[in-house]
Parts: sequence; structure tokens; C-alpha cells
Amino acid sequence: MDRIERWRMILGKVADPEGEVPLQGDATRMDKVLEALYDSNRKGGLGSSSPNINRWLGDIRRYFPTPIVQMMQRDALNRLQLEQMLLEPELLESIEPDVELVGTILALSKVMPEQTRETARIVVKKIVEQLEKKLSYPMQQAIRGSLNRATKNNRPRQLNEINWHKTIQKNLKHYQPEYKSIIPAQLIGYGRKRSQLKDIFILIDQSGSMATSVVYAGILSCIMASMRAIRLRLIAFDTSVVDLSHHLNDPVDLLFATQLGGGTDIAKAIAYIQPMIQRPKDTIIVLISDLYEGGREADLLRRVARIKESGAQLITLLALSDQGSPSYSRTLAGHFATLDIPSFACTPDQFPSLMAAAIRNDNLHHWMEDR
Repeated sequence: MDRIERWRMILGKVADPEGEVPLQGDATRMDKVLEALYDSNRKGGLGSSSPNINRWLGDIRRYFPTPIVQMMQRDALNRLQLEQMLLEPELLESIEPDVELVGTILALSKVMPEQTRETARIVVKKIVEQLEKKLSYPMQQAIRGSLNRATKNNRPRQLNEINWHKTIQKNLKHYQPEYKSIIPAQLIGYGRKRSQLKDIFILIDQSGSMATSVVYAGILSCIMASMRAIRLRLIAFDTSVVDLSHHLNDPVDLLFATQLGGGTDIAKAIAYIQPMIQRPKDTIIVLISDLYEGGREADLLRRVARIKESGAQLITLLALSDQGSPSYSRTLAGHFATLDIPSFACTPDQFPSLMAAAIRNDNLHHWMEDR
């Protein structure tokens, strides 16, 4: 970058309203990150009122070295007035369950002073508890119902345990024309095994644009992990891979163990879990990512094709949030579609139904169409 371009980035767009100093490639993206932080009038722009904040908090890690990132994060902490807000006691009483606020706190937690960090943890804990209360019962009900129906029981004792569809199929040979009835000589019911019926891997993309998805995925993963019939592994990744499974008993610890921002290497995350897949036909892999792959795309496609061939289910959630249509790589999503890997956005309210359908091995394309 030559001297005039550097001065253009230092002084900002206001110094070059006619665009006489063109910026290209990474310089353009770096300039947008700087503009969002230093040239905007955002003050206290937290929560859902400023949905792009977590994206550029993540982007600064992509374009700047660590010392500069820390300086810019501290500047963001002051300009957004987040530190001042967290030191006000009345905030804890008035806080609403805002996932965007959690994402912002997590992105800035490493540069917060100790006193502010403790208060931030209390805020995050309160929001997490509110979200858990809302999401826990639907998730447990949906998954338990599907797990109970995932095995056969040849001696059902109650009407609600009878699988009527399979019972009728099995007893069609006992049809009595004169009575227009089937004699159910053999009942087939739903099993209620307590052993681990499904292995579930949740892979979370930690790039800055996925902040809301990280929060919801962390909370929902903790709820699922509490169910005895599921063995769940939670893997977070950017350009490195971190196994957060040991935090699944505490969603607050789990969220603070994540590191929002940086690049994306989906292939590395897939490679990490491949040796762990021991029962492919009883394995569900949920990749939560916008698919903007920074690693080797050809390697990624080879690996996911191998997983599909093994019989495991692979689902891609482009976003796990209430924010509407996500931004994602349509090219990679198209490649996934040719491998029969569904890719779509999902709200937290729909996620329990999605996991229930996956456990039943339903056709997820039909599930998407129904919604």
C-alpha cells in the first residue's frame, strides 16, 4: 500500500468525497471496518438495534494484527458505551433477553477491565437463563418423543405406545372382509431404551457474522447434552478448532470459552470429527456456518462426501437466529446440495422440530418445504 492510500485510510472517506484515491481488495474491506468503528455516530448502539456490530468486531481480527485488534476493541468498548452501561446497577434490573447484546459482550470480553467483566458475566447469565427457560421444554419434548419412536417395542402396554402405521402394515394379512376390519394379531410399538441412541456433533463457526448463531447453538447444545439418550460433542472453529464439550454442563462458561471473529476453516473442523464417527447410521452432524470457507474447498467437499457415503446425516444451518435471510456462500451451498446435504437457515424455535425430524431420519427437504 503506498503512502497516499495509507493517508486515505487514516483520514477516512470524508477526506476523499470524490473517491480520487481508489482502494481495492482487502484495503476496501479494512476501510469499511475502520469507518464502522471511527466514522459512524453509533453511541450505545447495542443489541438488535445494531445487528452488524458483531460482524465488524469479528472482521477486525481478520484484517489487523493482535496488538491493533486489542486497541480497536478497547476503542469499541468506549465508543459503544458498553463499559459504562455494565457499571450501572439498574441495567441488571431492566435487561431484556437480547442475544445481540450477548454476542457483543463475548466479542469484547477479553479487553474488559476485571470489574466490568464480572458484571458482564452476570448480564450474560441472566439472558442465558431467560433463553433456556423459553427453549428447554420444547427441545426436550421434541427430542424425547423422537427417541422413544426410534426403536421398536413388540409389547406396547398403552395406546400411545402403539405405532399404528406399522401395526396395520404387519397385520394386513389378517383383514376380515365380512367385518371390514383388521385383526391386530401382533402389536408394534415405540421403544423406550435409555441407552445412547444418537451421536450428535454440533460444529459452530465462530466468525464475527455468526455471533447470534453461536449464542443460540451454545444454549441449545447444553439442553440436548443433558438428555441421557444423546451423546453430544460441541466443536467451535474459525481457522483453528476447539472442542468445548467439557463446558456443556454450564452454558455461560461455554459461551465465554468461545472466541468470536477471525477466519473460517470448515474443512479443518470436519477433519477433526471424522475419526470420532463410530456409528455413522446413528450419527447426526449439524454444521452451523455461513459457508464462507477460507480453507481448501476441494478438501472440504471430499470429506463431507465421505461422511454422507458412510450413512451419517449432515445438515448445514446457514444461521441459527431470528434475523431473517442470512448472508452465505451460494456457491458452496450449491455444491452441498449436489451431495444431498440440505442447507438452510433455522430459527431457535424451529430447531427442536428439526432435531426431532433428524432423529426420526425424516426427509429434511420435506421438513423445509412444510415450513
